[in-house]
Amino acid sequence: MTENSSWLSRTELLLGKEKLELLNKSHVLIAGLGGVGSSAAEMLCRAGIGKLTIADSDVFVASNLNRQIPALLSTMGKSKTKIVKQRLLDINPAIEIETVNDYLKDQKLTDLVSLPFDYVIDAIDTFSPKTFLIIKAMAQGHKIVSSMGSGGKTNPELVRVADISETHTCHLAYQLRKRLRRHGISSGFKAVFSTEKTDKNSMIYTDEALNKKTNIGTISYMPVIFGCFCAAVVIRDLTGIEPENRVIDFH
Repeated sequence: MTENSSWLSRTELLLGKEKLELLNKSHVLIAGLGGVGSSAAEMLCRAGIGKLTIADSDVFVASNLNRQIPALLSTMGKSKTKIVKQRLLDINPAIEIETVNDYLKDQKLTDLVSLPFDYVIDAIDTFSPKTFLIIKAMAQGHKIVSSMGSGGKTNPELVRVADISETHTCHLAYQLRKRLRRHGISSGFKAVFSTEKTDKNSMIYTDEALNKKTNIGTISYMPVIFGCFCAAVVIRDLTGIEPENRVIDFH
């Protein structure tokens, strides 16, 4: 916590001092700093999380401008981890931030998830590193929330959180479930997904990006919403807030 923690007074009013302290003592890994991961990082920082490790090997490019909050004309060509770290420290100078600028695979991935994280957010959008991050993190006993596909969708009302075994409709979730089953994993971590069907007209095939077979159209708010859902899962789980299933009718 900062000496002048008045900036968290509204959060403390909602959660209470004890839960705020739990967040301050927590260390979260965010793998992937695209529209989902960078938004999750900012929401956690603004909620008072004490330490983040952020991992991404990319730099900002023009195609990020439509959906990634740290993507600005002034940040083009710059490291995502560097820019996101600067942004978060400008919100809370007391937050501890470790950066990983490597592509997550093999021993680098194993070494990373062997650290004592309180939660892992998987915001990777390519299958191989996404799959193996989850496998390695589960082997370490980490709590995980994994973002499924936010591309090709426009309806925020259809975003859901469920165990990976209960996901449906989402093609990325389907492919991930198939890959994980080969490694004996069929459940055990939370996923943020949408029940909206992907608009096939929004997809183009490409071989430009490492491990990618398609590019999918996106709208500004959907990856941000997915990131907010991921952050909400982490905050609620770390502070012990029970899921609320009641639908409140104000009419």
